[in-house]
Amino acid sequence: MGNRLSKLTTRTGDAGETGIAGNRRLSKFHPRIQAIGDVDELNCCVGVLRSHPLPAPLQPVLERIQQELFNLGGELAMPECHLINAEHVDALEAETDRFNASLPPLKDFVLPGGGAAAAAAHMARAVCRRAERSVWAAHAEEALRPALAQYLNRLSDLMFVFCRLLAREAAHDEVLWNKPAAPGSGHPATDGEQGE
Repeated sequence: MGNRLSKLTTRTGDAGETGIAGNRRLSKFHPRIQAIGDVDELNCCVGVLRSHPLPAPLQPVLERIQQELFNLGGELAMPECHLINAEHVDALEAETDRFNASLPPLKDFVLPGGGAAAAAAHMARAVCRRAERSVWAAHAEEALRPALAQYLNRLSDLMFVFCRLLAREAAHDEVLWNKPAAPGSGHPATDGEQGE
């Protein structure tokens, strides 16, 4: 690795292309490259979240997630490597159920905020949704294994649970969305769901 990183400026991307495994060159706006970038940005957001004081049980989960996100980006760059599997997806779902069990039922949408750590978790959640969309866009261009998008879908659910946990940890009330009245009815609108 040392030799590969000894010179960071290579100029090989100056023509608007970048390389992936198999000696393939893709435009920097290719859906696969966009997905790689969005997963990298998500990993950065998780790193920012980890820099906040957090309840002890969250740190090892987030550290594992960062490793897995790096693997997910690696699979996008090296399609022949299968680095994210159904077991990773199932583990995220189990973590979501475990941490959500201590939370009261949610009856409405939550506005981003709730303290610095909760706000960082909201940012990670939103970027995770974008990364998931980018993976689906890349899939439309060239078939990807379903586990990649499924992993990001489950991770956004877990991040939302962490948002709620961290707001409560900071003794902040969750700020709920004030539904506007449905046109002409005098009653609140009820369209939409918290998760996907």
